[in-house]
Amino acid sequence: MFTYILRRGLMAILVALTVSFGTFALFHYATDPAQTIAGEDAPQEMVDDIREQYGFDRPAAVQYFDWLGSTLQGDFGESYFWKQPVVQLIKDHAPVTITLALASLSVTILIALPLGISAALKPNSWVDRFALSTAVSAQAIPNFWLGLMLIILFAVTFPIFPVSGDATWRHFVLPSLVLGASSVPAVMRLTRTGLLDVLSSDYIRTARAKGFMGYRLILQQAMRNALLPIVSVLAVQLGNKLGGSVVTESVFSMNGLGRLAVESIFNSDIPTVQSLILIFVLTFVLLTLAADLINAWLDPRIRMG
Repeated sequence: MFTYILRRGLMAILVALTVSFGTFALFHYATDPAQTIAGEDAPQEMVDDIREQYGFDRPAAVQYFDWLGSTLQGDFGESYFWKQPVVQLIKDHAPVTITLALASLSVTILIALPLGISAALKPNSWVDRFALSTAVSAQAIPNFWLGLMLIILFAVTFPIFPVSGDATWRHFVLPSLVLGASSVPAVMRLTRTGLLDVLSSDYIRTARAKGFMGYRLILQQAMRNALLPIVSVLAVQLGNKLGGSVVTESVFSMNGLGRLAVESIFNSDIPTVQSLILIFVLTFVLLTLAADLINAWLDPRIRMG
């Protein structure tokens, strides 16, 4: 078990470093940060002075390791566009993204688990076909299209929820539905498959002989064994939502990390983009690692190794 944890941990660190270096190289070779700071109409002398002042004239490897060393110490640098520390920008925008991710994960659970349980209780029935059709539809619909449709229906035609913003809980309802719907297919199918496997086991037949039937059988007997793999998948889905809310936040004009990333890219704000991508990657990697550890704990072959 210790060897497995060490191997997965080292792989997670390698992935984070690779993505951070790729992002650094892409932005520094695709754009001229000195020109971005000085402005398009700035004279060449000013651009050269800024390049020397910020150290952009140094070798790329030196710049990267200097940035990485500062980042590891908690210093993400200063935003070129907003003229304030990147750490402060992240602190100001992170609560919106975290709230949206948790709310959307709740939507996923409330939709996917009942559908998966109902489909497993009545396989090959109309309930099963309805659940599978719902999952396929949710997977096929793009987030931006679903968001626009919900805005037209529930904010314009029937003004129930606000169109944009993040001031109150009502502002999170539509974005949470959009972001949560994208995870329904994976969780629903895993719930259905896991329960079908558990329901065919010997101890379930014994429970049925003792009078456990229907949802009572699922909740008190079968779900405890089928739920743990679902928890590991939900951990991965939470990572996807924390780092994949760019489109949803842009559609609903929410001031979260996703929208901050979009605005930073448009304004060539390299320190902010690099820091955000690193945070997104680390969040996803850590939650994926947590999911792997849960699966490893469930697998006796890995646990004994």
